[in-house]
Order: sequence, then structure tokens, then C-alpha cells
Amino acid sequence: MAGNDWINSYLEAIVDSGPKLEGSKPDSSTTPSSSSLLLRERGGFNPTRYFVEEVISGYDETDLYKSWVRTASMRSPQERNTRMENMSWRIWNLARKKKQIEGEELRRATKRRIELLSGRRDAAADMSEDLSEGEKGDMVGDMSSHGDSLRGGGRMNMPRINSIDALDAWAIHQKEKKLYIVLISLHGLIRGENMELGRDSDTGGQSKYVVELARALGEMPGVYRVDLLTRQISDPDVDWSYGEPTEMLAPRGSGGFSEDLGESSGSYIVRIPFGPKNKYIPKELLWPYVQEFVDGALSHIMQISDVLGEQIGNRGDPVWPCAIHGHYADAGDSASLLAGALNVPMVFTGHSLGRDKLEQLMKQGRQSRDEINSMYKIIRRIEGEEVAIDASEIIITSTRQEIEEQWNLYDGFDVVLERKLRARLKRGVNCFGRSMPRMLVVPPGMEFSNIPKPADFSGDVEGKEDNHPSAPDPPIWPEVMRFFSNPHKPMILALARPDPKKNIMTLVKAFGECRPLRELANLTLIMGNRDNIDEMATTSASVLTSVIKLIDKYDLYGQVAYPKHHKQRDVPEIYRLAAKTKGVFINPAFIEPFGLTLIEAAGYGLPMVATRNGGPVDIHKVLDNGLLVDPHDQKAIADALLKLVADKHLWLRCQQNGLKNIHLFSWPEHCKTYLSRVASCKPRHPQWKRDEDTVENSDEESQGDSLKDISLNLKLSLDGENLADGSLGSEDNPAGIVRSRLESAFLRLSKSMKSSTQKAIPNETTNKYPMLRTRTHIFVIALDCDADSDLVKNMRNIFESVRNYPTAGGSIGFVLSTSLTISEVHSLIIVSGGFNVTDFDAFICNTGSDLYYPCPNLDDVVGGNSSNLPFSVDLDYHSQIEYRWGGEGLRKTLLRWAGNVNAENEQQIVTEDEERSSRYCLSFNVNNIALVPPVKEIRKLMRIQALRCHVISSGNKLHVIPVLASRSQALRYLYVRWGTDLKKMVVFVGESGATDNEGLFAGVPKTVVLKGVGCGNGSNVYKELTSDRSNITQTGKDSTVDEIRSALCRLGVL
Repeated sequence: MAGNDWINSYLEAIVDSGPKLEGSKPDSSTTPSSSSLLLRERGGFNPTRYFVEEVISGYDETDLYKSWVRTASMRSPQERNTRMENMSWRIWNLARKKKQIEGEELRRATKRRIELLSGRRDAAADMSEDLSEGEKGDMVGDMSSHGDSLRGGGRMNMPRINSIDALDAWAIHQKEKKLYIVLISLHGLIRGENMELGRDSDTGGQSKYVVELARALGEMPGVYRVDLLTRQISDPDVDWSYGEPTEMLAPRGSGGFSEDLGESSGSYIVRIPFGPKNKYIPKELLWPYVQEFVDGALSHIMQISDVLGEQIGNRGDPVWPCAIHGHYADAGDSASLLAGALNVPMVFTGHSLGRDKLEQLMKQGRQSRDEINSMYKIIRRIEGEEVAIDASEIIITSTRQEIEEQWNLYDGFDVVLERKLRARLKRGVNCFGRSMPRMLVVPPGMEFSNIPKPADFSGDVEGKEDNHPSAPDPPIWPEVMRFFSNPHKPMILALARPDPKKNIMTLVKAFGECRPLRELANLTLIMGNRDNIDEMATTSASVLTSVIKLIDKYDLYGQVAYPKHHKQRDVPEIYRLAAKTKGVFINPAFIEPFGLTLIEAAGYGLPMVATRNGGPVDIHKVLDNGLLVDPHDQKAIADALLKLVADKHLWLRCQQNGLKNIHLFSWPEHCKTYLSRVASCKPRHPQWKRDEDTVENSDEESQGDSLKDISLNLKLSLDGENLADGSLGSEDNPAGIVRSRLESAFLRLSKSMKSSTQKAIPNETTNKYPMLRTRTHIFVIALDCDADSDLVKNMRNIFESVRNYPTAGGSIGFVLSTSLTISEVHSLIIVSGGFNVTDFDAFICNTGSDLYYPCPNLDDVVGGNSSNLPFSVDLDYHSQIEYRWGGEGLRKTLLRWAGNVNAENEQQIVTEDEERSSRYCLSFNVNNIALVPPVKEIRKLMRIQALRCHVISSGNKLHVIPVLASRSQALRYLYVRWGTDLKKMVVFVGESGATDNEGLFAGVPKTVVLKGVGCGNGSNVYKELTSDRSNITQTGKDSTVDEIRSALCRLGVL
């Protein structure tokens, strides 16, 4: 280091300031920090050790190592000094940036902790009870699918479920069911055979899991059809198979339950086209297209439900999915919208959770929260997971650790509060509108058809192999054994990618520093595939380089194998080789979410040594086939390996335990638990479909149906005349009056011919409003304006734009979608605005929480309209959106929040608007929107108290509605209920509007953005839309009649 004295001095100053950087007070009497001791031991300061051991490991900047190596190899002292100076400044900047990020995160964490504690305390106070003995209930661990948790420190008693008799008995009870299940996994490359696992970060374990789950469910008794919905990809850079609309998954037959049920039965991969055409994009870029996927998936499910209804339905009734199961955050967001539109239970599996990843990235200190969000879209991902918590009935996890340490990070879930709510539900005690999904621990299944049977492991394994000398060894065996000087020693096997989190270096140190272990065993490290270490990712290259240096340091040549290549099909043979030598499988990761390789190894007769952090704890309780260790304790790792290798009786007992219990993790058992839990969900299938078909198919109503057909034909005829003369059925047009009167007359005549039983159906509105079924186009007016007069003016422009102008065939219907109440619609739009009630086919009011239809004859009004207004409410829509609606409990919490806001500002900022509030919409007036938290913060506060809702800001109003309600979801309901094709809808929105505007832009319906129209403080999402949206267009700056007409022509509507 000659010539670098000033660098040494500079680094010495950094080391001396170390305690100050950590926030401790300088004190000459205190012992130096452990880092300083590490650097100064063995005499003097060593810059190399500082860079390598402190900076690289402390800041996780693995590429600094390469920089140091290049710097140290410089022959020119001047160039070496220059590079060292640059590195020093770089390190200083890293240190400063990390401290800034740590400070920001500390403040953020403190605020969040206060919010959580306050919210949980308020929720407990509302329920007016402490945790009684009855409410303590089961611990979260009891939610495992494998049975009861530990009691009094005892070991979990796991039921034997791999019995063929037990599975057959279960199958007998299920075979009469004919279930339809929908799975969703949006990202990655998904196909049934020859999966390209590892091609990119999106095509990995999740892709394999969802395909195997779909295949296994399709083979279970009682399951008729399984659809795995994913994205259709026609990119020339990927295989053509990913562009096929449908792929049937061939059954493996592992469960023995598969049978030919019908022409549409089985498991299928269904690829829905959405997003950029002919382009494969990463999952972070899929978020803007979620609504488009939902609309395409909804259309597919509706078609399949009708087809299945004809094949296996009750009198042709549609067969609705028994559950919609989303995988990962993007699919969870999609599944919540689909489940809400179809009113079916939702199931969710997170796989990898955003909050946990955000915490891990923030701890590294290399990126700020904004930088992380820009790269990973992490905030949108977390919100997708929060939405999944809001809407799911069941959340499936692999381990209890995932529940307690990862899901517990979310606003919408709390272990203690969940336990209390579940206990109250069991006792029938009021939960005051609060709810949480049920967490269910179901470990992933495995395919065991290629794994040897337990009988194959009896006796001397090595001797059995010698009985078949003619059988050639698998090609991977010599590739591994060529590393060993004595290949007959037991093999310690580690199978993991070269990642610092996998803790491979600690394993090599433990092996290298334990002489008895080195004498008894060999070590095999399967660390992915590589050609050239220098061409690998920085982190992977650093780990591999460190491993090789440790092998050299401990002189482990002839004792450690680290082959460069292996194929997926070689992995079972590697397990077999380790078992043949009576070896041990080890997973020393710092934390392991599940540990699928531990199950695979156990299936081949390998005892295990595994980390005690995460999923291996659960696996060990089931299999009892090895030892758990602290991954940070190098000596404990060496001792556990030595114990299993040296004690043959212990090794044999662990092997037998693993083989005896391994089928607890089979796919049939996984699916059995899965189906039994899904079957326990309360059915929420649309009941109106059955009622409609019953009425329409009744022989007693044939005459009434004929009259309704006449009424329908009359309407179509009059509509045609109205469109021809441009009247659109206005009040001053005689044809409109005649149409209304004749329509009412025929409906009353038809109604009088119904039986008394049919009259008793309170929500039967099916045949009274058939116009939605017959429209060629539906114009949805979803404008949010500051002034009511602006809303009326723009509505007239939209109506006028299609007057005397031929559409692309057929008639046009109008739907008004607004935050106004139905009374305001009547007074402002109908009475003052000069529109006719029959100008509209439906009214979506209260920001999507109410749905009305025009009903000029007050005798036909449905829903108990006490105001004598000419509208009929859709009670079925109310029954659909009331899922998890907090009601009065939510209202009291919102009033308490409003009181706190008013108290903080010492004025009335937020007040309840009782006149505009309804059963499913709580409205509040806001006097100063700048003093009110954003709607996402308000929704977060409600989630913390287990209250599920949408909070929508529109001008100076706040609307709180059910979590399944929104204006965009109401349009999907119209499609499901009345068959109004979403592709035939045209949605008119302003440049800015309520905070729910985004849902109106991004789906399949065409969108016309009226420039210059909107709320002054509204949400503006049009600017964020990408240029590849061919179904969205914008008017000129004035949004005149001609400009609106031109926009409709560009969309191909006119």
C-alpha cells in the first residue's frame, strides 16, 4: 500500500467515526465497537479488510469487491491511487445515503406503529370486550391443514392421510359434486409441458405450482372443470405455444381419481389477450392492464358457465365457479374484481409478498422508497395484496411463519384481531361490521409418481445397487463424483442458487473448520448453472467466487463438488446419489419461506439439516426426519451434520420417518384440504339467474311471455322510429309518449296474468327491463362536474351527438353513472334538465352503490320507493355488494375519525351528510379538502380496524361504499345480469373526476374523454394512459357536439 498513506488516514477517520455514524455518543471510556476491533486486530489498520469485510458486507454492494480487485491489480501507483480515491468517495456517499434512508424509514415505521396500535385499540373498544377465554380461541398455528398445533409444548400430532382407504372414503362423498374452479396467474410463461423455468424472474416456482395445482384439482373427485387463466402472449421472441388460446392439461393420474366426466371436463390453461399486443412484458408493467384482463376473463367465465349449465346444470342453469383463486398480487387484484362481479367466493395465495420485499430492500440501504417503487411498482403491488385481503374468504399460505411475520405486516390483517373475530363468529357475537379472511396453512403438493416407494429403501442401499451391475449410472453421477478423492463417503448435499440469503458460505466454513466432518463426509454444492463466473449477475458471481476462495483456504480439494451444469431432470438423480451414500440434505438459508427441496429430498430417503427460520419448522414437525439449526451458528451446523453422518441409527430413523410421512405433502392430500375448505365458504352465486329461468320457462306463463315479446317488439319498433327522426323518446315527441304508454299497458297486462306465487317474488325485475338486452350500443355517461349545470350541458351534447346520425347498426341505450343520489338525479336531470326517465336504461347512483331502472308506471316500482319516484331499485345488486359491508359499525368509526379531524383543525372540516347517505353509501361533506387525508389514508385507517370499504372523493364529497361496489363493477354487473356486451359499451368521462375514475378507463369498453370537463380537484388519470390504447380517444378542447361525434367515429361507433 505504498503511496496510499492519505487513503489510509482517510479510512482511519471513517473507522473512528463509526460509533457516531451509528448514533452512539463518543466516550473514551467505552470499549471500541466490534467492527473497529475486527479491523484493528492482529496489528494496525488494514484497508483491504475494511473494504471487503466492512463496506461490502455492511452495505450489500457486492460489485465493490470487483472494483477493489481491479484497483489492487493496477501497476501504475498513480492510477491505483486515483481509483482508490473514487472508491472512498463512493463508499462515503453510500454510507450517507444509507443513513438518510434509515432515518426516513425509522420515522415512517414509528408513524405506522402508532397508527396500528391506535386502530387496533379502537377496534377492541368498539367490541366492548377484552380477550375472554372463549375469544382466545385457537392460535394462528391451529389454522394448519394438518391438524392441531402444539399443546403444552408437545409435538404436533399429525393424522395419517396417505391411506388409500381414507382417500377412497373421502372420494365417495365428493364424486356427486361437479365443481368449476377458476385459478388466475397473470405473469410469466405458463404452459403444461416443458416449462421454461428460470428463463426470467417471472417464470419460476409459481408458474410450476399453478400448473400442477390446476392439473391435480382436475383429477379430484367432484371437480368437473378447472380453468387456469393467464396472459396470451404472441411475441415472436417466445414460443408459439404461449399464444394458443386454450391448452388442455393432460392428467398425471397420480391420485387415481380421474375419470371421464364430459366433453368440457378436465383442466385447461386459458390465455386471455390483454396488454400490449405481440409483446412479452415483465409483471411490473402489467398493472395498467388488469381491468382489461378482468373484462376478458369475465366474458370467458360467462361462456363456460353457460356451456357447463347445458351439460351438468340443473335444468340448464349456469354452473358458476365455486371459487376464484388468485395467485400473486396482480392476480389477487383481478380475482377480487371477478369475484365481486360474479358474486362467488375468492381465494388468494400471495407466493411472494410486497411488504416483506420492501422491508428487505430498505434494510439494504441502497435505494430509497421512491427508487424501489419506480423499479418494482411495489406500492401498487402492496395495494393489490391489501385488496386481496379485503375481498378474500380464504388466504392460503405455506407456513405459519408467513402468517405471523409477513401477512401481519399488512394494514388489513392482524393475528390477534383475526383470532378474536373468529371466536366471536363461532359464538354468534356481533363483530360490528369487522371481518378478516381465514388464513389456511396448506403446504404445496408434490408429484410422487417418480419417487421410490418406501420398500425400495429397506436394507443396504449400496448392496442393492451392486445387484444390478449392468444398469448404467445416470450421467450426472460421474459429473459429481469426479470431484471426490473418495466418492464412497456420505454426501452432504446443498441445492440452492448462489444467493447471499442461502448462506452457502457459512456451510462451507462449517465444513472446512470441522475436521471430523471432513474425514467422514463429502460436500456437494449444486448452485445453478454457469459458463463463466464473470458473465454472471454480480451477486451470484460474488457468492461463487467466495465459495471457491473458501475451498482454497481450507484446502477442500477432493472433498467438495460444485459442478457447473445440471438439468432439471438431473435433480432426482442427485438426490438418489446422496441417499445411496447415506448422506444428508442441508438447507442453511437465513430464512426459508417454505423449503420444497426438503420435501423432495425426504422423498428420496435423505435426512435433513435445515434452518429453524421459516417453513422448515413446519416440515420438520410433520416429517420428523432431521435436525433444525440456527443458520448464523457455524458450529451448530457442523455439529448437526456430524451427528447425522456419524450415528447410523439416528440416520436410519430419520430416513424412515421421512418416508413414512412424505405423502402428507402429496397433491391429492393438498387438493383434499383445499376443496374441503372451499366447500365451507358460504355460497354467494347469483340467485336471480335461477329465478329468471324459472319464470321464463314456466308453462303457466307462456301467455304472459308472449305478451312481453309483443311489448319488446313494440319497443324495438318505436326505438327505430325515434332514432330515424332524432327524437330519442323525448317528452315533446308523441312517439316517445306513445311508446311509454303502450309499454306500460303491455307490462300491466302481462303482470295481471301472473300467478300469485310469482307475484310474491320481490326482486323479480328481469322481464320488466329487457331493453338492456337488445341494445347494440350502451352509452355510459360517467362525468364528474363541479356544477350541475355543466353536467346537464355535457349530457345534452352527448345525446345530440348521435341525433340524426346512423350508428353501426341497431339502437343506442344510455346509462347514467354518477355520485348523485336517485332523488338528485330526478330533480336535476329529469325535472330541471329536461330529460325523460325512459331516455335511460339504467341509473348507477351513489358512486356505484345503488342501481335503478326507469319505471314510468309507479305500480311497477320495485324496492319500496317511498318517494314515489319513477325508478325501480335492483335489490339483487344490493344483495351482491353487501358482502363485508360494515354498516353501522363502519359509520360509527367514520364519525369518530371525522371528529378527530375536526378537533385537530379546531373547525368543522368533515360532517356527515345524512340526506345523501343511503344503506350502502355513507356520505360526508368536506369544507376544506386540503385538510383531509387522502382517500388511501382513510381506507388504510379502516383496514387497520378490519373494516372493508371503498373510500371515494368527488369534489367536496366523500363517499364510503362496499368493497365490492364501484361504478366500473356496476357495469360488469349489467353484463352478467342482462348480457350487455362490454365491448359495445362507450364510457364518457371527463379529464378529471372522482378518485374511482381509473376503473372506468382501463377495461374493454371504449372510452371518450371529454377535454375540459371534470372536477377542479379531481383525479386525472388520462395523462397516465399509454399510447397503445386503441379503445380510448379524446375530444377537442371544447367537447362540442361535433367533437364528440368525431371521437365516436374514430372509435367506429358511428
